[in-house]
Amino acid sequence: MSIQGTTTPVLETTAPRRHLGRSIWSVVAGFIAVVVLSNGTDVLLSKLGVVPPLAQWHTDKLFVWATIYRTVYGIIGSYVTARLAPQRPMKHAMIGAIIGMALGTAAAVATWNKDMGPHWYPIALIVVAIPTAWIGAKLLEAQRRGTSN
Repeated sequence: MSIQGTTTPVLETTAPRRHLGRSIWSVVAGFIAVVVLSNGTDVLLSKLGVVPPLAQWHTDKLFVWATIYRTVYGIIGSYVTARLAPQRPMKHAMIGAIIGMALGTAAAVATWNKDMGPHWYPIALIVVAIPTAWIGAKLLEAQRRGTSN
């Protein structure tokens, strides 16, 4: 638009929406990665006879193993979130962790007296959410520093 020979810049309103959509997608994609990997591992280990079906888990040892691989998958999911984030990857990974902690807390409360495993298990998953998100985002930062040299 021109007024007496000057040009007035047109404000771009689609970029913030696009960033918001990409931000939401990055967090959702991280969650999808964790759910697919966790549930896939549960099913695979059960099909291979390594562990009984999930509803029959009664030993702490099985829950320790599940905690370990879910922690690794949390790191992978946070890396995915950070990688897909349009900007500020650590912030996106932490948002995913906070949402995961809220969902984990709700699930722990809902299942607390349902004899679905040891009480320490859901608490452990809640506690590791922030560290796994931080590690996932830091891995991305380290990878980007390594490729920029």
